[in-house]
Amino acid sequence: MATNDYESGLKMMEELTTDAQQIQDQLLGEILSKNAETEYLHGFLHGQTDKQLFKKNVPIVTYEHLKPYIDRIANGEASSDILLVEPLTGFSLSSGTSGGLPKLIPTTAENAHIAATFNKLYRSVMIKYFGDINQAGKRMELMFAKPEVETPSGLKASAVSTRAFKGSGFKAILPKLYTSPFETIFCPDTKQSMYCQILFGLIRRDEVVMIGSIFASTVVRSIKFLENNWKELCSNIKTGQISEWITDSDCRNAASLILKPNLELADLIEDVCSCKSWERIIRKLWPKTKYIGTVCTGAMLQYTAELEFYCGGLPLVSGFYACSEGAIGINLEPLCKPSDVCYTFLPNTVYYEFLSIKEDCVTDSQNQVQLNAMSHHEDTGPVDLVNVKLGQCYEVLVTSSMGLYRYRVGDIIKVTGFHNNTPQFQFVGRQNVALGVDMERTSEADILKAVAEAKALLNPLGLILTEYTSYGDTSSTPGHYVIFWEIKPKEGNNNNKNGKELDPKVMEECCSKMEDSLHFTYRMYRKENMIAALEIRVVKQGTFEALLDYFVSKGASLSQYKTPSCIKSKEALSILDSRVTAKFFSPRTPIQDN
Repeated sequence: MATNDYESGLKMMEELTTDAQQIQDQLLGEILSKNAETEYLHGFLHGQTDKQLFKKNVPIVTYEHLKPYIDRIANGEASSDILLVEPLTGFSLSSGTSGGLPKLIPTTAENAHIAATFNKLYRSVMIKYFGDINQAGKRMELMFAKPEVETPSGLKASAVSTRAFKGSGFKAILPKLYTSPFETIFCPDTKQSMYCQILFGLIRRDEVVMIGSIFASTVVRSIKFLENNWKELCSNIKTGQISEWITDSDCRNAASLILKPNLELADLIEDVCSCKSWERIIRKLWPKTKYIGTVCTGAMLQYTAELEFYCGGLPLVSGFYACSEGAIGINLEPLCKPSDVCYTFLPNTVYYEFLSIKEDCVTDSQNQVQLNAMSHHEDTGPVDLVNVKLGQCYEVLVTSSMGLYRYRVGDIIKVTGFHNNTPQFQFVGRQNVALGVDMERTSEADILKAVAEAKALLNPLGLILTEYTSYGDTSSTPGHYVIFWEIKPKEGNNNNKNGKELDPKVMEECCSKMEDSLHFTYRMYRKENMIAALEIRVVKQGTFEALLDYFVSKGASLSQYKTPSCIKSKEALSILDSRVTAKFFSPRTPIQDN
């Protein structure tokens, strides 16, 4: 898209959001007309395509309901038209870190058309605010592809990001627009891939105008990796030879084309990286960078403080909202703070319905949406896109051309406004990610809010909470919440590296602060001794890297990886517990509402 063509994308966005109801009804009609005679839909609709009959007869389902049908397709069953008429081109694999094992989501040629329209709309918004960065320089985006998995049907399953990276269009623009060669993105060893991508980003530092990755956690992880490996990287640049431990032949070949001895550049990077504080390090190393492009909403909010420390005032841009089930929304105000990000639904990608959440969402003092409970109104059915109410929280349902019908994505959103006739929303959390040790249930959003309140107590100590996760410990009665924290000093020294010099009183107050911030039911149960005192377990630096390595070894895509807000896996819990350096408990019961 040429810079002077972005107006057409903005015009399309205005038309889509103005005619949202008509576009949604037309989209649903097209999906049903194509697929009403499939085995799945015929059992409910008997060949009819009426919208009201669809809402009355087709059940609201989770992945587990559709899995037997998807498995039959993946296993190569000869019978066609099981879920959809259009031939499949493969399967998308979900990350598997939000709610369990990865899911297989059917994909068709239609997905490519939807993605192309989505990209046009997204690029138009970004050009409006930042100009056409494709004409200004290169993107240093950390990208990691996972190997495809061939199903018995012969169709291949891969992460959404991997499919995008393998597309012919991406391959064509990669050398011109990105610092990372194709070979480094597809390197099967994530450590070698990370090292090489950072190396090539440093070599081309004067060309870099944007830095990012899909999730904020990956950007933070890359800076930590640089912090631990900058001396070796400088040595490679100085000598023009890549380290011997980089054994991937494709990466070494790519390096041989780019890496030349450059003593001046190596000395410059060494001067920057050897400074006492790494505050503004991104600006110092890549001075032409205009913004950091990465998702900073939802569970990624925990990384914003550290990112802001590193980037020195560069905008943190959460540009879009998407998942394995579809491209959902675009942020029309990319310069806003991460806590204020709202996405505008795209009416032309999937057909939406919304299940109202019984308890209203609330907004805390930092303008972050929180949710006190996640149960549905039993007396109200799902509502259409244009009929949602301002300030209300909903669970999102989608019907798509991929064979998903009234499918519960599992995401909870809050309606925060409207752009023309289309709602805008903030992401609140995942419906199926909850912590509980008794009859209470604590959502992902509850945990995030409590952590945000408590970690502010670390600021006077010059410490940063870099990662967290949680676990419901029921090994004793009553059970209690365990929150794993990885902490580091702001200025990069290692005095507090293993948590030995943490002030116990401050850490105990962090435990109490978290409990004070949790919902009414939790605090009531604590008062009645139905839940024991909340515990914070401080872990060694690098623990969450080990956790990432574990999930990647189990098939998770590094590009799509999100640290789980709540740990379910015994193996993952063992990794965390083996690296605990200090434990702290809340010394009092939480404050009760008057």
